[in-house]
Amino acid sequence: MDFAEFISFWTHSATRIVSRYFIFAGSAFFIFYVLLKRPLWFRKIQKRMPRLSDYGRDIFYSLITVSIFATVAFVVLFVARPYTNLYKDIATYGTAYYLFTWVWMLFLHDTWFYWMHRLMHHPLLFKHVHLVHHKSTNPSPWTAYAFHPLEALVEVGIVPLIAFTLPVHAPALGLFFLFQIIYNVYGHLGFELYPKNFHKTLIGRWINTSVAHNLHHKRFKGNYGLYFLFWDRLMGTLREDYDSTYEATTQKAPEKMPQTMS
Repeated sequence: MDFAEFISFWTHSATRIVSRYFIFAGSAFFIFYVLLKRPLWFRKIQKRMPRLSDYGRDIFYSLITVSIFATVAFVVLFVARPYTNLYKDIATYGTAYYLFTWVWMLFLHDTWFYWMHRLMHHPLLFKHVHLVHHKSTNPSPWTAYAFHPLEALVEVGIVPLIAFTLPVHAPALGLFFLFQIIYNVYGHLGFELYPKNFHKTLIGRWINTSVAHNLHHKRFKGNYGLYFLFWDRLMGTLREDYDSTYEATTQKAPEKMPQTMS
């Protein structure tokens, strides 16, 4: 491997990751913060808009995060690829196993995120690392990748964790991280998209929502999950105001946007 190969692979990875970030975060921002802001205002979790400086800070740190993600992807998927458990042909393990690995990746990533997230809330790590992400107390789609470099390195640790554990279809890994950025943008959207009473349904009570993560940004404690609420419910870290906030956000009667808001 020469320097040109490194630059080529890294550039390809960085371009793919940053493109996904701007496509999904940018699209969500345009739809909810520009195009449909007024008619969907009753679905806005915090009844105020982030500041322009919040958007700029989030994008700045997200670009740093992308460079770190691309570097780790290069190491795992290019340099160490022969030693990973990634495979190319679905037929190698069959369709049933392929579908199982999606469940596996979801639960593995959610578990990794929950415990690393709680660790980031240790006073020392929070003050010097995780605070960067929490400066957005009223998050927007641009907050999805706004991490301190050390936290970005921890976040992307899920890539080698998946690659070196159970065999996973290589293209499925790429699709999984496409799903990850989409759900991450939703988690920081600032608007709730799930229907009223979803949080009380058999399935919905275990699913992490934009309300749940928004409360975490606003209050700084509780609701540490990524895709699910399993660990939060099991460990007693689901916020007590989650249900009431979800219900207030998804009420049927549209709440008009204040005239002073733009």
